[in-house]
Amino acid sequence: MADRTGPASAPPEMRKAKWRYIGPGIVVAATGVGAGDLVATLLAGSKFGYTLLWAAVIGCVVKVALAEAVGRWHLATGRTLFEGWRTLGVWTSVYFAIYVVVWGFVYGATAMSSSALPLVALFPDGPDLKVWGILTGLVGLAFVWFNRYAVFEKVMTVLVGVMFVVVVYVAVRVTPNAGDAFAGLWPTLPDGSLLYTLGLIGGVGGTITMAAYGYWVNAKGWTDIGWLKVMRLDNRVAYITTGIFVVAMLLVGAELLHSTNLSLESGDKGLVDLGDILQERYGPATANLFLVGFFATSFTSLIGVWHGVSLLFADFVENVRGGRGAGDGSAREVAAGSRERSLPFRAYLLWLTFPPMALLWLDEPFAIVITYGVLGAFFMPFLALTLVWLLNTDRTPRQWRNGALSNSLLTVSGLLFIVLCVQQIRDLPW
Repeated sequence: MADRTGPASAPPEMRKAKWRYIGPGIVVAATGVGAGDLVATLLAGSKFGYTLLWAAVIGCVVKVALAEAVGRWHLATGRTLFEGWRTLGVWTSVYFAIYVVVWGFVYGATAMSSSALPLVALFPDGPDLKVWGILTGLVGLAFVWFNRYAVFEKVMTVLVGVMFVVVVYVAVRVTPNAGDAFAGLWPTLPDGSLLYTLGLIGGVGGTITMAAYGYWVNAKGWTDIGWLKVMRLDNRVAYITTGIFVVAMLLVGAELLHSTNLSLESGDKGLVDLGDILQERYGPATANLFLVGFFATSFTSLIGVWHGVSLLFADFVENVRGGRGAGDGSAREVAAGSRERSLPFRAYLLWLTFPPMALLWLDEPFAIVITYGVLGAFFMPFLALTLVWLLNTDRTPRQWRNGALSNSLLTVSGLLFIVLCVQQIRDLPW
């Protein structure tokens, strides 16, 4: 089979991994960890204490492998991820087209509702959930519409800082049992914990925005394989941060809920319940601080999707039209900037914002949450298994193809995501 990677050229100089470069990983991790993920982790801690801590750690390792594979594809091949998918057959374009349109409609409502919940709790005499939801959607639209990646990354980093400080503070405030926590690093499966375990490994921090990581890498100016070490440091820092979020919320669930037999509502409203519990135990200052962190968590997911998935959609339209590819490094950098100003990018921004507002008027948003969960479960197996395909064939230069560890992690995660997808479908209220 002919080499599809283009003519041979001298490899670029490998840049040293330096902390001052990091950024895209923080963006993808912050976008992937939403309020629903924090609730899922809280519920796992409330039901099983510290015993599933090991699963949260393994989940972060899986996400490191996925994001590293996405970034390596962009840097090593000179192609975007969607260009790679197109080489696998027209079915990938059909799958993505249907998925991104339906998912965007459902996610828009989910993100706006999730961002509005803590604002309603913080300002009980203010607007209702629908109005706050519309306002957060409009603010997200304006922010992404009028700003470029550099500003977007800085704002995301600030919000991640808020999330980090608040979540870690709350975890310390509940005084976790260090001995039990360390014991939770030993893999065990209590009765009835299998699905929670799979959810912690496969669900937290994993959405369609993981596919956007390569686009953010290019938008940062990392345009060739010389940035590989930098990208890997960026990726690891991001998911170590994610791991701290997840572990902190599991500690809160174990100490504040499991040990006292308190329960939360499912869905994002569980975090409002937690705010009420924190107010009763530790006073309004701690509760309000937590609600600020809740908002930061939700809003980073909103603007992250508004930006990242719109980049994916713009690349999809560009490829379907037969426009330019990513080409060499300079072409990729230009393409990354021009996509943010393109008509498809802005059209998808509008799709994420305005049509989903109609769903905010549903009396019971539970169906939206269920639909979003199922749609998310359908994408992750597609991402993991197509990466295995792309990174083990002549679509990728031989020296940058998967090794045994990467293949193992991607294959196992792909199979895990298939199991989670099947379970999501089985749990539907048919």
